[in-house]
Amino acid sequence: MNKINLKVNGMVCNGCENRVKNALMNIEGVSKVKASYKKSLVTISAKDEVDVKDIENVIKNLGYEIVKED
Repeated sequence: MNKINLKVNGMVCNGCENRVKNALMNIEGVSKVKASYKKSLVTISAKDEVDVKDIENVIKNLGYEIVKED
């Protein structure tokens, strides 16, 4: 099981959190999603074969920005 933490800008309410959670739970292999608009953080538990790029694309397609950490 992989744990992926992504810094995500643009979430402003519980509705945003739910949109992200619901969309990511539709990806095969994703077992759990926690999203916090207050912390601008999305944490995903997924099987090893899940591609992080797929997760990032779903978030971007919802209109949110992923912040790359150095």
